[in-house]
Amino acid sequence: MTDKPVILTVGNNRTNLELLANQLGREGYDTLSAASLGELDEVIQEKHRISLALVDLSGFDQHIWLRCEQLRKAKIPFIVVSPQRSPTIQRDSMKHGAGALLVKPIGIKDLMEFVHTMLSD
Repeated sequence: MTDKPVILTVGNNRTNLELLANQLGREGYDTLSAASLGELDEVIQEKHRISLALVDLSGFDQHIWLRCEQLRKAKIPFIVVSPQRSPTIQRDSMKHGAGALLVKPIGIKDLMEFVHTMLSD
């Protein structure tokens, strides 16, 4: 890896992760991807230099919140992406340390603005 910021993308759809990684690469970021809770555990344990994580809740059960808590404890800022607007998801996202909650569908321009903002803080 280079000195570019590293963004961890988390989601259970590998095709979407690949598309997101390609877009982030065009924006000047390096990426790591985790398509399962096990893969996410490995990435967190390996102590990669991660600048930001994008966590898509789709397809994950309540155990994803434990991983969000691990990201928070590792001081890795993260954005939660949800398939629906829900007070419960919003509350849980903030409770576990999310810097933002985005609801699908998200335009790539809007997502990139959130990424740039989170990384400049």
